[in-house]
Amino acid sequence: MGRHTLHPLDYVVVLAYLAIVVSFGTSFARKQKSTKEYYKGSGKIPAWAIGMSILATLISSITFLAYPGEGFAMNWIRLVQGLVVPLALIGMVWFIVPLYREVIGLSAYEYFEERFGFLARLYSSLAFVLTHFSKMGTVLFLLSLALSNMMGVNTYTVIWVVGVSVIVYTLLGGIEAVIWLDVTQGFMLIGGGLLTIALILLKIPGGAVSVFTCAAENGKIGFGPYDLDFHRLTFVVMALNGIFYAVQKYGTDQTIVQRYLVAESDKKAIRAALMGVFLCVPVWTLFMFIGTCLFCFYNSGKAVLPEGIRADAVFPHFIVTQLPAGVTGVVLAALVAAALSSLDSDLNCLSAIGVKDYFDRFRPKASERTRLLVGKLIVAISGLASTVVATFYVKAGNEGVLGIIFTLYAIFSGGIAGLFLLGLASPRTNKEGAYIGMAACVLFTGWAVLTSTPIGFGENKRLLLDLGRYNYSHHEYMLGVYSHLVLFVVGYLASFLFKRPPAPKTLTLYGWRERLARREAQGK
Repeated sequence: MGRHTLHPLDYVVVLAYLAIVVSFGTSFARKQKSTKEYYKGSGKIPAWAIGMSILATLISSITFLAYPGEGFAMNWIRLVQGLVVPLALIGMVWFIVPLYREVIGLSAYEYFEERFGFLARLYSSLAFVLTHFSKMGTVLFLLSLALSNMMGVNTYTVIWVVGVSVIVYTLLGGIEAVIWLDVTQGFMLIGGGLLTIALILLKIPGGAVSVFTCAAENGKIGFGPYDLDFHRLTFVVMALNGIFYAVQKYGTDQTIVQRYLVAESDKKAIRAALMGVFLCVPVWTLFMFIGTCLFCFYNSGKAVLPEGIRADAVFPHFIVTQLPAGVTGVVLAALVAAALSSLDSDLNCLSAIGVKDYFDRFRPKASERTRLLVGKLIVAISGLASTVVATFYVKAGNEGVLGIIFTLYAIFSGGIAGLFLLGLASPRTNKEGAYIGMAACVLFTGWAVLTSTPIGFGENKRLLLDLGRYNYSHHEYMLGVYSHLVLFVVGYLASFLFKRPPAPKTLTLYGWRERLARREAQGK
């Protein structure tokens, strides 16, 4: 049956890793003398390191725990989104990177103000702040819940130890500390996954051949169902979701856009973006395959799972009961790394948004020292607030957390990719049309969420708003497609109701070729 408690060596490994991370981050403290250095670095970070940082930013403890759970319980349908992302990115990275590096100073949402005015910037930056703030609390909660169950430590203690650690090194180290720690954490994440795969295969008679045979017989390797049905989870639903996820993440998300600005040149920024996404696909696949291997391992009769165990708890159970002492600590450290690499990026970028989009607007003549101090204060406040949110999630439980996250993402991130595409698509679109599109998107999203979100338990469960046959009935993932389409289509058509001069070509798709040619001529 294996061990059910951790060896003291495992505790030492995890705590030592946290100590190393904090000390490494603080070593960058003396280099942070301006907001440019704090948010954009020295400009000398190599493209491969930025690419690894993008990978580490996109991979969190949610991926580390959720993907093996999905691979154990289902087939690989949720991997479809990740497989589509590189295809979408290849088509747009060539003009998105030069666009941002030329148009904005720091915040991705400066582009939206340049294109559609202040309200568009406020709408898009608030969407980022609210969605990522809620995400941080979730990542910290899920990590702490898993660690507390495996290590036998109080959940609240884990939340505060991890939360304070990430606050300290992010606050003191700035973006360069974040990126170089992300590089280390990315390698740890990959190494932890590969080590786990190897140990599982060694425990299964017949190794990889037996796993693929078992998976094929039980329908564990596949991406179906493939029918055109938007009411349930299908290949088409995941593929469409992946396209808009790619546009939103790589076209409007500050955690990614800020990496474009850190790079020394357009070419290196493009190389980093492509490297990051092409590394994500095999990593997502790796952790999905861990779930498949776990299914075959526990169905081989070599070990028995506790009765009623949830799918997402199988991987943590395997780590504690089947891995040797020391190795368990390494895998747990990799789990911590997955969370920290996402949390530190969110904190630094939330701080950048707070300074550039809000503080600078109200205090445009503030000194550089004041701006840097405010930025660090925002890191501390955001980190502490997300830590408090994670403690509330402990009381809400898994079901409550997922419901909260889905609602927040649906309401506050709806339509951002549509707004971005609206700005790029045509010089004819204008701010009045965009504002009407934003209003239509908010109304649509509100209707969809209210008429599809149940509250209560058992027989008392009911919808927030029940309109009968007029309720939103499609799969929740399609909301992340429809909201963008609603904003884009309504915004585009409404723009024809208002007469305005065409937008500058440099802010649209039509100017990207000229921009690239000019950059190449300047040798950038």
